[in-house]
Amino acid sequence: MRTIRRFSSGVLAAAMLLALGGCAGMSAQDKSTAMGAGIGAVGGAVLTGGSAVGTVGGAAVGGVIGHEVGK
Repeated sequence: MRTIRRFSSGVLAAAMLLALGGCAGMSAQDKSTAMGAGIGAVGGAVLTGGSAVGTVGGAAVGGVIGHEVGK
């Protein structure tokens, strides 16, 4: 069980580093859109108890809001 947790932590850390590296060439508006989508996805998942529809809906709404705020 500990081996799985350790492996999962390593995979999560690697994914986060790759995701942050991918943002290097983005404009400020693109970054705002991506952050809004991420925050919206988490919010949608929390509000709907992990529903896939709620997560995707939250990401869509958050992305639109982030896009508009980043203008």
